Amino acid sequence: MATRLVQINMKAHDDAALGRFWAEALGWRIDSEGPGVTNLEPVGFTYPDPAAVCIDLIARPEPKTVKNRVHLDLATTSTAHQEELVTRLKGLGATPVDVGQGDVPWTVMADPEGNEFCVLEPRPVYRDTGPIAAVVVDCTDPREMARFWGEAMDWTLHEVTDASATMRSARGVGPYLEFLRTPDTKSGWNRVHLDVRPYPGADPAAEAARLRSLGATDPGIDQSAIHWTILADPEGNEFCLLTPA
Repeated sequence: MATRLVQINMKAHDDAALGRFWAEALGWRIDSEGPGVTNLEPVGFTYPDPAAVCIDLIARPEPKTVKNRVHLDLATTSTAHQEELVTRLKGLGATPVDVGQGDVPWTVMADPEGNEFCVLEPRPVYRDTGPIAAVVVDCTDPREMARFWGEAMDWTLHEVTDASATMRSARGVGPYLEFLRTPDTKSGWNRVHLDVRPYPGADPAAEAARLRSLGATDPGIDQSAIHWTILADPEGNEFCLLTPA
């Protein structure tokens, strides 16, 4: 059996307000499971589907103190579209930020709660991804991350080097998952993390055991009150193994 990436989980001080920002930014619809939880997905979308990686925003009081190790890259179709999108996002409350990127053709921004994201220049590889070109994970060893996530999920590995690795759904739709080598080390709990889900009929306990055999670890927190499993990848990035669906 295998899992697949279905959503990213983003902590927020005000999940409803941040959800409105990202819904406007992506052109998606807003749903809610209750107070403190805001779900975002494309209009007309039937979850789960590899055509999109959805976003769950969860209210948490902890402040953001370091650069996120997981961020979104947004796709554009032309230079004019990139400029228009940056302008529109500023109007929604996003701000340009300097994370040491230097002179690059993409624009680094932060949402109203400081979560970094990039508005990319037009690139042919992202022409059919939808508004999210890629979910990007900072790491120290892209090859090891590609090895783990390539075995953890049924996604296809497109490219791997010492500097980066790229994966996409085996169906060739939706955003890419990219691992980018960075000099920073993980510090504290990730405010943005991946959520993966097994296919219907899978045994959650067996799937968790399989992921541990590949190199996942237990983060050492009390999970008695939840019906999913929290694990960490080989670089300590937390992720959630949801119930099969």
